[in-house]
Amino acid sequence: MSLETWELLSYAVTVIGLPFAIYLFIHEQRKERDNEEQETYQLLSDSYTDFLKLVLENPDLKLRSSGRTEGLTPEQRERMLVLFDILVSLFERAYLLVYEPRMNPQQSRRWNSWEDYMREWCRREDFRDALPGLLSGEDSDFADYIRRLAAEEGAKAAASAKVGKRDGP
Repeated sequence: MSLETWELLSYAVTVIGLPFAIYLFIHEQRKERDNEEQETYQLLSDSYTDFLKLVLENPDLKLRSSGRTEGLTPEQRERMLVLFDILVSLFERAYLLVYEPRMNPQQSRRWNSWEDYMREWCRREDFRDALPGLLSGEDSDFADYIRRLAAEEGAKAAASAKVGKRDGP
């Protein structure tokens, strides 16, 4: 092969091969990041499932009901607060690992499921009442986020209660 052929091949590698290699590198990095995000999401989901098993093991606390659980003994109240504490820790972990101010559609879908879980628990009056004590020492951004959700859900509950009283018998 002549020197000109080697130069042409070198030019072809530089013009075609190098951008292609960069593209493959970026594509593999993105795929790896997506896999890591999916693994994180799955581990968090498994933790939430484990938490729900704890809820099922404590049916006397009526944690899957929508309203406040009344008439609890001190021991039941303590168990409820411990379960709420576990839940807040799980929510904080999800917030720190999954939430981003700017998310792509896939990240947003993953985060929205966690926000739905948080909103569901924030609808419970007893959870909202316990929240200030549960947030002591938690990440401040997370605490602000869940306080905002709790305020929104509390306002919705209050509005529903007013409508219910107005439309009553």
